[in-house]
Amino acid sequence: MPHRPSDLHPFLERLLTRSVLTAEERCAVLDLPTRADQVSANRDFVHLDQTLQHSCIVVKGLVGRFGQTSQGARQITALHIAGDAPDLHSVVQPKAGSALQALTTTTIVRVPHAALRAVAARYPAIAEAFWRDSVVDAAVLSQWVVNVGRRDARTRMAHLLCEMASRFKARLTDNRASFPFPITQVHLADATGLTPVHVNRTLKCLKELGLMTMNRQWVQISDWKALARMGEFHAGYLQIDIKPEERLRIAVPA
Repeated sequence: MPHRPSDLHPFLERLLTRSVLTAEERCAVLDLPTRADQVSANRDFVHLDQTLQHSCIVVKGLVGRFGQTSQGARQITALHIAGDAPDLHSVVQPKAGSALQALTTTTIVRVPHAALRAVAARYPAIAEAFWRDSVVDAAVLSQWVVNVGRRDARTRMAHLLCEMASRFKARLTDNRASFPFPITQVHLADATGLTPVHVNRTLKCLKELGLMTMNRQWVQISDWKALARMGEFHAGYLQIDIKPEERLRIAVPA
């Protein structure tokens, strides 16, 4: 029978992208207790060094994960979209090492750590899927370190746009694609280690090269192959193109 509607469906779909779960295990994920909250733009809903008793899952909107210096300067170290669980790792490390901020008006659901631990203990395959999901987040972070540390402005911007297009599952038609990306140039600066002025110049340059255009809500990619080539982008680290027969499961079904 179809399962009742749940805010956790996008999260379950993310898990199923890489992992194999039985019908019973899928229902167990959807049955997790949740508390929904709407967070206004530019407000933290997880604070640095906060001790957490729940993990957050993005239902709608755009979330930034922030690192911070002792002087208070902040850097976006990851972007999270609907279906992402940006602090799933807090189940085993409850003290927040990063802040989470809504970059747009965002809906999140909070899932108690106790419930996540219980479902992982009861269903080893779900624990495995959680683990695999956290591994992908770590792979994205590794790419971002290289992006900010070793690529020039045009290359790092192109890489970020290609990554987000892939994560939003933008449909590629005739080497063109578009996807919703409601982010400000200030936030883009925080994500790429550039100034807002440099971000503006970089976006203008990519537009003049005929690669893409961007407004506050959407990105239009005019030449995917050229943009990916400029951004040195290869989507393998995202693990989103895994064929059904390639999805993994270590735990043996009961």
